[in-house]
Amino acid sequence: MKIFRNILAVTLFFCLGGGAYAQQGGYNAGLEGWAGYSTKGVLPFWLRSNRFGSVPLDGASMSLIGFAGKDFDSANGRLFDWGGALEGRGNLGHDSEFKLIEAYGKIRLGIFEVKGGRSRKITGLCDSTLSSGSWSVSGNNLGIPEIDVSIPDFYALPWFGELFAFKGNFSHGWLGDLRLVRYIMDDTLTLPSYLHQKSLYGRIGRPSWKFRFYGGFNHQVVWGSEQKYYLDDYKLKPWETYFYVLTGKRYSSGYIQDERQGNHMGSVDLGFELDLEKISILLYRQNFYEVGGLAHFANIQDGLNGLSLENRSVDDGRGHWRKFLVEFLYTKNQAGMPDSPEYGSDYEPYYNHGQYITGWSYKGENIGTPFLSARTYLREGLAAHPKEYFINNRVMALHLGGEGMISNIDYIFRASWSWNYGTYNTTDEEQSTGNPDPGLYGLFGVRKQFSAYLELNRQLKDNFSVGLVGAADLGDLYYNSGGLFLKVGYSFMKSDD
Repeated sequence: MKIFRNILAVTLFFCLGGGAYAQQGGYNAGLEGWAGYSTKGVLPFWLRSNRFGSVPLDGASMSLIGFAGKDFDSANGRLFDWGGALEGRGNLGHDSEFKLIEAYGKIRLGIFEVKGGRSRKITGLCDSTLSSGSWSVSGNNLGIPEIDVSIPDFYALPWFGELFAFKGNFSHGWLGDLRLVRYIMDDTLTLPSYLHQKSLYGRIGRPSWKFRFYGGFNHQVVWGSEQKYYLDDYKLKPWETYFYVLTGKRYSSGYIQDERQGNHMGSVDLGFELDLEKISILLYRQNFYEVGGLAHFANIQDGLNGLSLENRSVDDGRGHWRKFLVEFLYTKNQAGMPDSPEYGSDYEPYYNHGQYITGWSYKGENIGTPFLSARTYLREGLAAHPKEYFINNRVMALHLGGEGMISNIDYIFRASWSWNYGTYNTTDEEQSTGNPDPGLYGLFGVRKQFSAYLELNRQLKDNFSVGLVGAADLGDLYYNSGGLFLKVGYSFMKSDD
């Protein structure tokens, strides 16, 4: 009877609205309304980036967000538990739209978790709340529907005094129909496509130690319908294709010579954490790979570097910072600089791909760091190769973020400065192995950009809250813009008795 009552309760909450706001071991549901204005035709960078697709319309608009869910009860150590969430956002302005932000169910058995549906997801070692965006999956787009099997939290091996711990995942996602180009036949086609994703991360450091080391990797592949794409020269059976996708093994048959199946990319991450009495320090580095240059250290200059400070002291009532972050992103090298080691490819065209026309994107939105830009949001007239989806993938960016409280008002801020250089097809720089016509499609130049974000929230009585969200862009990459929104929310929570 208790299980049936729980299912009925969650169903009722889902009818009210859904979301990623479920509390540990209990139910949570509520509504949040937005109203405000942003520059017509333009939504500022930090109002649309890394928000899991939950963004308002440009111009004058209103939004209603409904959410509900149940999370695992981590306090009582149950062997088996279940959870789920549902969230939707409706926007009304110059247009009307509805987006399903989350819709998933999950079960836990011991250290293992199985989740199915659309959910918020970030992949890679970084500060998940303030980061400028993880390289592989940053939460910049709507979640990709998937089935995911994981060990979501670090599991400390009982041997060696819990010195070693690990976590990881293995998932299969559905990307829908994607457009592909077939150069040998000079045609394009639309085919069902999928996403393979896996990760494995380790931690060295006993629970009693003040410092811990982290390391691991993640691997993503966009693939699917190879038999229809390659036609008669393709001899692999579906299960054999999947093996090639999993391993990155190259395949040759007829005109197909030494090709990996699908669009492969990911990162190899390293980190160090130090717990002091009042501050916790996290240092991390994400190293990028696509074509294979990282194995030869050809693009080792590129990476995401981060320093996150978390305040563990008690709020004295006058103001309290909780977290501060600084990150530096560099993607200019791409194994294409004159001093980069040669390894068989001209360079790594980050997020672009020779077969998949829209590259590393889902429903038109970048899956990874939002600083690598498709032409959708950029100023008109910038130099661009006609066959590149991401026309700005050579970037330097400095990013700051912070959160805390002042006089019972919670705040979150982000500030980013970026220098943008287009791609190797729109630069006048020489390459080590070869583009014979740099700048053939015009020169992108150096486009400087500043983007800022500030959010203020105040918790009121009876589970009500109010807040302000503002953002602005100033520079040469995006159109100058600003936006300000008022939000009012109500939440309901119930413990899992």
